[in-house]
Amino acid sequence: MSGFTHLDEGGQPSMVDVSAKLITRRTARARSIVVLPGEVMQHFENGEINAPKGAVFQTAIIAGIMAAKKTGELIPLCHPLGMDNCSITVGVNEANEVVVDCIATVSAKTGIEMEALVGASVAALTIYDMCKAMSHDIVIKETRLMEKTGGKRDFKRD
Repeated sequence: MSGFTHLDEGGQPSMVDVSAKLITRRTARARSIVVLPGEVMQHFENGEINAPKGAVFQTAIIAGIMAAKKTGELIPLCHPLGMDNCSITVGVNEANEVVVDCIATVSAKTGIEMEALVGASVAALTIYDMCKAMSHDIVIKETRLMEKTGGKRDFKRD
């Protein structure tokens, strides 16, 4: 079973042992893109969409941060981390898509990519939930890691 970090010698699921690693500052930024139809985007004003359920982007930010904090409970074998910070921004790009960025930081022995990905994902799902009364023609187009620092190697997407 060599090469699989989450399997023990007997082939059973196992957390990665990080006890010998050094604590370093680690950051990750993940992005989700949500495509909303015109009947929803017509409610976009002053940096926010006000839907029947309330302020969409503000609610998504809170939901994303709450979810990032619970990543270790949601993803099997993911180490629970006490994040140093988590921030989420929501905006609209030139293609009229909603862009959700989640940046998570921690000083730890393991990375924080999953927290950033969960935060961005749940914020995107919250946008869907908040807007579905206006239309079900909503697409969460992508969620991906944009960059990370700390650990074995840094990564940055163009």
